[in-house]
Amino acid sequence: MVCLTVFVIALILCCFNPAWAELKEEAKLEEIVVTATRTETPVESAPGSVSVVSREKIELKSPKTIDQTLNDVSGVFVRRSKGFMDTLSFITLRGVPEQKRTLILMDGVVLNNPYTGNVRMGGYYPEDLERVEVVKGPFSSLYGGYAMGGVVNFITKMPEKREFTLKTGYGSSWERGEAMDDTRRIYISYGDKLWDKLSMFLSYGWQGTNGYSTDLNVRSSCPAGYSGCEKTKTREGNTAYIVGDKGDNRWWDDGINIKTQYEFTKDTKINFSFMRNRYEYNYDEPHTHLKDALGNLYYLGTSEYTFFPGAGGRIQNNYALGFETKLYRDIKIKLNLSYLDTEKDWYVTTSSQATRFGCGSDPTKCGYVSNTPAKAYMADLQFTLPIFNNQILTFGGSFRKGYANTEEEYLKDWRDETSTTTLKYESKGKDRTYAIFIQDEIMLLNNFTAYIGFRQDWWKTYDGFANDVGKTGYPKDYPSKTASSFSPKFALVYKPFEMTTLRGSIGKAFRPPTVYELYRTWTSSTGTTYAGNPALEPEKVISWDIGIEQKLWKGAKVSLTYFENYIKDLIYRKRVTSTYQELVNVGKAESRGIELEIEQRFEKWLRLFGNITYTDSEIKENEVKPETVGYRLTYTPLWRANIGAEFEKSGFSAIIVGRYVGKWYSTDDNSDYVKNVYGSYDPYFVVDGKIAYQFTKFAKLSFSVDNIFDRKYYQYYRAPGRSWFTELTLKF
Repeated sequence: MVCLTVFVIALILCCFNPAWAELKEEAKLEEIVVTATRTETPVESAPGSVSVVSREKIELKSPKTIDQTLNDVSGVFVRRSKGFMDTLSFITLRGVPEQKRTLILMDGVVLNNPYTGNVRMGGYYPEDLERVEVVKGPFSSLYGGYAMGGVVNFITKMPEKREFTLKTGYGSSWERGEAMDDTRRIYISYGDKLWDKLSMFLSYGWQGTNGYSTDLNVRSSCPAGYSGCEKTKTREGNTAYIVGDKGDNRWWDDGINIKTQYEFTKDTKINFSFMRNRYEYNYDEPHTHLKDALGNLYYLGTSEYTFFPGAGGRIQNNYALGFETKLYRDIKIKLNLSYLDTEKDWYVTTSSQATRFGCGSDPTKCGYVSNTPAKAYMADLQFTLPIFNNQILTFGGSFRKGYANTEEEYLKDWRDETSTTTLKYESKGKDRTYAIFIQDEIMLLNNFTAYIGFRQDWWKTYDGFANDVGKTGYPKDYPSKTASSFSPKFALVYKPFEMTTLRGSIGKAFRPPTVYELYRTWTSSTGTTYAGNPALEPEKVISWDIGIEQKLWKGAKVSLTYFENYIKDLIYRKRVTSTYQELVNVGKAESRGIELEIEQRFEKWLRLFGNITYTDSEIKENEVKPETVGYRLTYTPLWRANIGAEFEKSGFSAIIVGRYVGKWYSTDDNSDYVKNVYGSYDPYFVVDGKIAYQFTKFAKLSFSVDNIFDRKYYQYYRAPGRSWFTELTLKF
């Protein structure tokens, strides 16, 4: 609360000092956004709350992952608990929880995995980006499933002239072992435009770290006769003991990006892109705190496996082909084809959760590897047609087909993911969606525009299969299932004065269940079975918002938005027995909140900014667990806030940003209320900063510090402490 008070005071001082009213700002080109309407539209005229992160802002921040480009944008929650090593990172918008309910695009291509709906950010490089567009609110009327909270579109570069970039850097934790140690990074790119027709962009990036100890070994009791236990609590408040950690969490990822475009004429062009992304993580030797009476280290004897987490990784390829042209009477046509191929998405589980049968002769090395290759094919055809002098009609159709297949195989040695023996478990399934969409943009007056649109989706899941090898009732084949969804949207944008923009919208969105939710069944180390449900229906949300953007004086503006979400048919895990749970459609939930943004610019060299997002979420109905009604939705902080300053002048640049995230919960009954313990999701306020100097026309040197004040907190794992990074950039 102290942080929030300071934040509000700073905003007031920043933006309401009348002495700044005399400052003048150079004219800027009008900022254009594509994602909000599928056509090029000025941000001020977009039918929704839109944020754009420009290439200049990305270069100033120099984030190490693409999602970190958004960690100071209002209404956006970026969860990244242990630096760029985190496989469970996500982006959510406006209190609609979990990644699977926010649509993530890369140049218009859907990145949400058909298996879980999540997006793995490892291996994508911010240096490839031209800008990032964030459109908040329901957008199924244009984009279909996943777009319940909104849409994030990462748009990559296409150079207009020859350019070459080389970046290399090194960094580590301020105190060894407190954050990512020995972080190395290299990025190289080449872009060119030949004969005024052919554009090309090639890049490769790699980054790796020796990590730090993120995973603690926590037990409910301290073994008798041994010293070294550190008393703590679980996130639910029960007594527990830290007996060690599972070793430093190491990581590397890399990415290749190839993008070409050929312009036949000014209005006709074709483009092709290929991206290959890989990451892998593992752990070095674990550490125990336990000692016997003689001072010898102790690893819990036959339970030694509790100190050893397994490795994991992913290999993914993205292919995209696009064509656009203009026909008679300014009719524009866009065709996009894409193929998302997840070759491998694997992780190893050690013997603690693997039945000894099938593991080989040495049960202490027993484990299993889970791998889920997945594929998604997408086609999208769009027409844009001006009508009379005051309307733009956008319409078309799309098709998407997804497939995922999970296989678990026993390992002779859990340290070697290739030492597979026999099949332990398998599940798989497919889905496909056909859709048509239409949107009419009507300029009622010169300063008053209405947007009316809808989309009809027809969804089908089929070829569902599961086999828990050796167990009664398996293998199972599941029947196909179909559903349809009508997603309308209506928005108004009104500029009563040159300095004032008013906008409001209401819409409906949906999300079909994923292959994981439909067919995946697994059993935990405690013997509890978590079952999918092939009878699941799509989730739905109705949302509305109203907002104002006001320019105050030269360089200053403020915007305020109020929003509400009404979710129904929420997919929820039902406890059938003490050892069996399944997913069902039972829930209703609501969230409402405000987004406040304030900005002050001094000419081109200094920008001060701040924003606050308040999201009050609540479970309204839960038939299988009524006692959770009234509790907050999971993965949804009540408060988020950012305050920062950007400076660029005479070759120097600097940025400093403070980020506050309030307490959030991972359990539906909000029972994980204890703070500052392993497994908790703590409130935190961290400050990151970076300075850079362009010492020649072609070379820049930068130095950054994350978590400047070395705040200690948990985001399930122990969050990184203070760390530094220095980087050299060469551009020709």
